[in-house]
Amino acid sequence: MLVRALLVLLLMLNLGVTAWWGLRAPVAPPAPDTPPLGIARLQLLSERDAPAARANARPATDPPSTALRDATVSAAAPPAAAPAAPPVAAPSAEPEAAAPAPAAEAALAKNARCYSFGPFENGDLAASARQYLQPLAQRIAVREQRAAPARGWRVLLPPQPSREQAQAVAQRIAAAGFNDYFVVADGAEAHAIALGRYRTEDAARKRAQALNAAGFAAQAEPLGDARASTWLDVVAGEGFDPDAAQSAIAVQRRGIDCAKLR
Repeated sequence: MLVRALLVLLLMLNLGVTAWWGLRAPVAPPAPDTPPLGIARLQLLSERDAPAARANARPATDPPSTALRDATVSAAAPPAAAPAAPPVAAPSAEPEAAAPAPAAEAALAKNARCYSFGPFENGDLAASARQYLQPLAQRIAVREQRAAPARGWRVLLPPQPSREQAQAVAQRIAAAGFNDYFVVADGAEAHAIALGRYRTEDAARKRAQALNAAGFAAQAEPLGDARASTWLDVVAGEGFDPDAAQSAIAVQRRGIDCAKLR
């Protein structure tokens, strides 16, 4: 009985659903959404391409444009004559006439005389000598020559007026506790007081500073001429007298190869 009742119930439900589906009213299509003012409506890609496809499928019945007609007329017209090339000037003979110049320059370099004057102790003396030599020379070059590095350093007091005064200063140095000293007896530095030789500049300057602190005007100097010297390399002009030039500027003179000044 229970099974029959369930079957009858399912049958009635199926009949009811079938009747409702067949008798229901058609669903109205949704109203199109109206976008707010100022906002463009979204467009599908298929909607955007449809007008373009229809336009491409339409046969071209428009008359040819003006640009196309002009191009056709231009193609049919005969080509214009090319402009005439300008006349080519004949090569000038002036370079051939100037050819002997290198030979004259070589002869001048062969006959030139060159000298080197110096050394000058400072730039002012070199400038004065150059001013004197400028009207007499074809060319002047300033050259800086570096001397050999110092062989060592020494500490000394400048020469005293007399040997007695030098001995008195030496006794004061000994009383101050400095035992390495020597009074120079003769020569260009007679009556000077040598206070030691050193291999390095630092050691010599420390010695000089210690003596200065004790009240002695000691100086630290390099052994040998380690300073740079200035020379003037001169290409002599016509009528140049090297002996007179050397006497006027009171320095050494050396003959040099002019090829080094090119």
